[in-house]
Amino acid sequence: MDKATLKEQACRAIRDHAGEIKSLGDNIFREPELGFKETATAAKVAAALTRHGIAHTTGHAITGVKGRLKGARPGRSVAVLGELDAVICYEHPFANPQTGAAHACGHFAQIAAMVGCGIGLTAGQVMPHLAGDVVLFAVPAEEYVEIEYRNRLCQDGKLTYLGGKPELIARGDFDDIDMAMMIHSDTGGKAGRSVAVGGTNNGFVGKLARFIGREAHSAGAPHEGINALNAAMLAIMAVNAQRETFRDEDYVRFHPILTKGGDLVNVIPSDVRMESYVRGRTVEAIVDANRKVDRALRAGADAIGASVEITDLPGYLPMFEEPTMSGLFAANAAALLGKDAVRQAGHHAGSTDMGDLAHIMPIIQPYVGGVTGTAHTRDFTVVDPEMAYLVPAQLMAMTVIDLLADDAAVAEGIAASFTPKMTKESYLSFMENLRKK
Repeated sequence: MDKATLKEQACRAIRDHAGEIKSLGDNIFREPELGFKETATAAKVAAALTRHGIAHTTGHAITGVKGRLKGARPGRSVAVLGELDAVICYEHPFANPQTGAAHACGHFAQIAAMVGCGIGLTAGQVMPHLAGDVVLFAVPAEEYVEIEYRNRLCQDGKLTYLGGKPELIARGDFDDIDMAMMIHSDTGGKAGRSVAVGGTNNGFVGKLARFIGREAHSAGAPHEGINALNAAMLAIMAVNAQRETFRDEDYVRFHPILTKGGDLVNVIPSDVRMESYVRGRTVEAIVDANRKVDRALRAGADAIGASVEITDLPGYLPMFEEPTMSGLFAANAAALLGKDAVRQAGHHAGSTDMGDLAHIMPIIQPYVGGVTGTAHTRDFTVVDPEMAYLVPAQLMAMTVIDLLADDAAVAEGIAASFTPKMTKESYLSFMENLRKK
């Protein structure tokens, strides 16, 4: 059967199950969970796979769900990913009032599209015409949040890394996968029928800083104290003074939050905690900026007579797309939506652990519209469910068919020509070298 016919069958099956796919996305949107805690979301994914007879396993990196569709013949294994977790945005209308978790980034749409893609390939009777496997992988904890909490999980031996895909790589859950794809909601304020391909993203190193001073009565004897909050504020100002040394093309970002600013207003703060990332477009830019940030943190502490403990944690690597896969996705988007709907994504200063996968296998992460508002804010929402949920499911199913039809000739060609920037072993070694205190 030719590719065009297979694509039409997959797209028709997705349209036939539109209500179910939209309902899954909406239900996840309304019940957000933070990373490595996505138990209810994982259960919804597992239930959806069970309904469609898709064999799967659970508990990958605590909450991940991994399904597998078998082709007619052996071949390459293509993963279609979706992320389970939310961010923290208490102001979002559907935020969890206890945790602040809110789906203000579009991961619920990724999951719906991933399941929809699987429905298209199974209900559309496509898999018997493909060579290789399709792995439907709902992965945890893309948002690098609650750093202190996750670092404690690492110290307790429950995790090795603070992000979902690095953890899955370390555990061997990507060992049986040759290439991967995932969509991301287009959060650039374009709610229309648009698709952006070929984008790149910053990487980062995670950072904790603990400023240690000496407590004293804030009014009665402030001269006897060492104000750790003042040390932290001076440190932030010292980083700000470095910003003119960051090159524009490196997209360096440092955006700290204070997770502890003191204990009582009438006690000089003696223990102040900071979380942040140091981001950059390249590994070299991250290393250079991180050195300057460390210097500024130490200077802020030294100016007050405090001390500072700095902990660097492995974050995410810069992301880039494999061009052949990106071109296939773009061609399918043009065929489905019209060529005017497709554009180049450019560089995004945000980060994603798809960058870690990009260093060891071919990946794509195109952006698809259907939402409005700004990422990670109260106004993020779906305005076009077909574009947010169904179109990306169709585009990924079509791209899978391009890769695995005709005895997986295209996938074999990509695998043969792809030279990874890192092996799994060198990647894990690099990540461990980032960890320091």
